[in-house]
Amino acid sequence: MSPNPSSSTSPEIQLQAHMAAGVGGGGGAPQSKTYSSIQVGEAVAPKAATKSPKKLTLLPLIFLIYFEVAGGPYGAEPAVQAAGAFYALLGFLLFPFIWSIPESLVTAELATAIPGNGGFVLWADRAFGPFFGSLMGTWKFLSGVINSAAFPSLCADYLARAVPAVADGAPRYATVAGMNLVLSFVNYTGLTIVGYTAVALGVASLAPFVLMTLIAVPKVRPERWLTRGTNNDWRLFFNTLFWNLNFWDNASTMAGEVKRPERTFPTALLAAGLMTALGYLLPLMAGTGALDVPQDAWGGGYFADAAAAIAGGWLKYWVEVGAVLSAIGLYEAQLSSSAFQLLGMADLRLLPKIFASRSKWFGTPWAGILASSLITLAISFMSFDNIINSANFLYSLGMLLEFASFLWLRKKAPRMSRPYRVPLRLPGLVVMCLVPSVFLVFVMAIATWKVFAISAGMTAFGVAVYYLMEFCKSKGCLQFSGDGIAADESVVQQ
Repeated sequence: MSPNPSSSTSPEIQLQAHMAAGVGGGGGAPQSKTYSSIQVGEAVAPKAATKSPKKLTLLPLIFLIYFEVAGGPYGAEPAVQAAGAFYALLGFLLFPFIWSIPESLVTAELATAIPGNGGFVLWADRAFGPFFGSLMGTWKFLSGVINSAAFPSLCADYLARAVPAVADGAPRYATVAGMNLVLSFVNYTGLTIVGYTAVALGVASLAPFVLMTLIAVPKVRPERWLTRGTNNDWRLFFNTLFWNLNFWDNASTMAGEVKRPERTFPTALLAAGLMTALGYLLPLMAGTGALDVPQDAWGGGYFADAAAAIAGGWLKYWVEVGAVLSAIGLYEAQLSSSAFQLLGMADLRLLPKIFASRSKWFGTPWAGILASSLITLAISFMSFDNIINSANFLYSLGMLLEFASFLWLRKKAPRMSRPYRVPLRLPGLVVMCLVPSVFLVFVMAIATWKVFAISAGMTAFGVAVYYLMEFCKSKGCLQFSGDGIAADESVVQQ
């Protein structure tokens, strides 16, 4: 995934050619004079902050991407519970090739071609126009905050194994709410702080699993890896795989905060991918190979019990501490992504100007952090399975639109500057995107009717938000940013 230094700089695209090609104005809702806000191949610079924020460098970005996706093997246990050791190991071995690599390649190309805050919202806006940019923003934002809500819940599950009092009732509610509030404040203090915090949290949360794997080696019986489950729950199995290995594109919403994104993003994605694959496979191989326990024992948080059985109670408590640290990193990374997504949408005039506001002291998008935190807190008390299923469905809708945007831009803007370019022609790219798209449709098809109903309602909400924002712009009842936007022909560079 090395950058492509030979990419040519794209020419300015005039408004008439831009509309005639269908890039930025076609497909779906009527657009009146609200065109896509960025030129093809144009970097979208972050809105100037009151205090200029420091740029993210490679190491913090690697760990932020790692925490966007995984944050350790915590939460992978239900795959064993749902289908047994063999299918769990096979799933975590093959699924990165089916899903993670194509998503990472798409992210690397588009995040370096259009490196602005907002990420995938910019890509959909550029490919199909602001209606689809706004809808993408709704799907991905809601899936993100739903995903964030799972982390305090997962943390509470692990804490309950050491402190049974927080298993339910008021103590559990207080634990979940307290984590949301404290971690939101940490996020407010700056993306650089969050990035280097993610580095420390990543090392600390992975350390007990490195020890568990090493200690388990003499106890491993490879035949245990071939154990197939009984009465398998395939819905839980595939949702667990998907939830643990998606969100590779989330860090793209912070591309405007990254130093030299054209080189940093591809390298960070590759490094985070290797960390993620090994971080799941090795502990699962150690636990399932060293222990002979019933399939249903592998519920959420079982890695702590596995560590105790392999090495002793001291490692169990370390794993539980690691789970708390991992949950902190996961929450911080996702909250940063959601907040900067709202900032990017505000710069595109898809949301009111207030969401583009930054803190005077830290340069962070305070309104985006506040909105994301409050929504996450409100849904933090859903069951863990419902959180996974709802996030997966909405994310699937967004990813289908993301793959479509990627292919459309390759076809309609072949001369677009791409510092990193996936080394395939259009037919090969179609195949690359088709395989994960089939899986996305499958994940959506196995959802329950409740998930269908909730997702339909949220999609309708997203459509309503777009038209409400258009109405407010036409009536002047809300203030919108004017930076980097082409509201009429006079603003477009000819």
